[in-house]
Amino acid sequence: MTRLSKRLSVLPSYPMAEIPALKRRLIQQGVDVIDVGAGDADLAPPRVAVEALARAARDPAMSRYAFQLGLPAFREAAAAYLQRRFGVKCDPFTELHPLLGSKEGIAHLALALLDAGDVAVVPEPGYAVYEGGTLLAGGEPYAYALTPRTDFLLELEEIPAEVIRRTRLVYLNYPNNPTAAVATREYLARTVAFCHQHDIVIAYDNPYCEITYDDYVAPSIFEIPGAWESAVEFHSLSKTFCMTGWRLGWAAGRAELIAALARVKNYVDTGAFLAIQAAGAAVLPQAEQLAREYVAQFRARRDAILPVLRAQGFEPDTPRATMYLWVPLPEGLPSATFQRKALEDAGVVVLPGRGFGAGGEGFFRIALTVAAPRLVEAAERLGKVLAAV
Repeated sequence: MTRLSKRLSVLPSYPMAEIPALKRRLIQQGVDVIDVGAGDADLAPPRVAVEALARAARDPAMSRYAFQLGLPAFREAAAAYLQRRFGVKCDPFTELHPLLGSKEGIAHLALALLDAGDVAVVPEPGYAVYEGGTLLAGGEPYAYALTPRTDFLLELEEIPAEVIRRTRLVYLNYPNNPTAAVATREYLARTVAFCHQHDIVIAYDNPYCEITYDDYVAPSIFEIPGAWESAVEFHSLSKTFCMTGWRLGWAAGRAELIAALARVKNYVDTGAFLAIQAAGAAVLPQAEQLAREYVAQFRARRDAILPVLRAQGFEPDTPRATMYLWVPLPEGLPSATFQRKALEDAGVVVLPGRGFGAGGEGFFRIALTVAAPRLVEAAERLGKVLAAV
């Protein structure tokens, strides 16, 4: 039998790995499945993106290797967006780097920063790539449970000093997936100060910064004084612009950190398809306007499902950001049990909190990724599941 690596054996199961096959089996059996699991909205990407991609795809030069330079116009558009939206100035060629979606950049940053014995602080619940990237890099993840006690904020001051002494990296994600929590500037300021004091790099995962509601405006970590020395911020076109399959994003930060990430990427990819980068360069100059159109639809979906969920006995908070609802379960009801019953008994795909790490137990996640009538129907079906358990 082939011997596999130890690093592979310690990877936990990926939260979404089994759901597509289960969903397909139910559909083949004639079940009307409502999928509110993956954060993959049913809305079309911006017309400007599709048209730019079509034009660029006809240009033979766009089918050449992108390498790590990528398309200069995309780098420049991303840098211009950061300055326009957040007041953050960065050099598009030394302090910003194109990514094949932010996911791979987040994982590869760990390879650039961690050695054996180094610790990365990982929020639980959280994006599985934080833990997975740490493990693949040979580092040690330290799980911090995000709970209502701290408003789902990761409080570094609560981590034992002996762990902090070995910590090189911390993953922060606000607005947050899956909890939909947001972070105050006061919280970000003291977190940046803590990381600067202890020489810890912040991987600030910021793909939901445009999906905000009720007058809330999400910041960049770089709006916080001192953050430029301590952080790498990740952005993606996937969620805001319904371009999940296009795989395009970028990282920004001081030149030393961006160069380290680029050096890793030299050995694992040759850059995103240039025509897709051309599409990104067309989207970003009008990002805020385009985002408002999508956010209006997510807001309408949020406002349609919340009262129905509450009428069915659930008690979710009203999110101020993201496309997610983080729904508490009755005490003693395992989230995996509820998720399985929701799928098999009601044909509704949700994600169990436990799938985002042990700290997510007691909750499940709903994504606002289908039309409002289907969300309402999903909520009604989930209510029947809750009543039956």
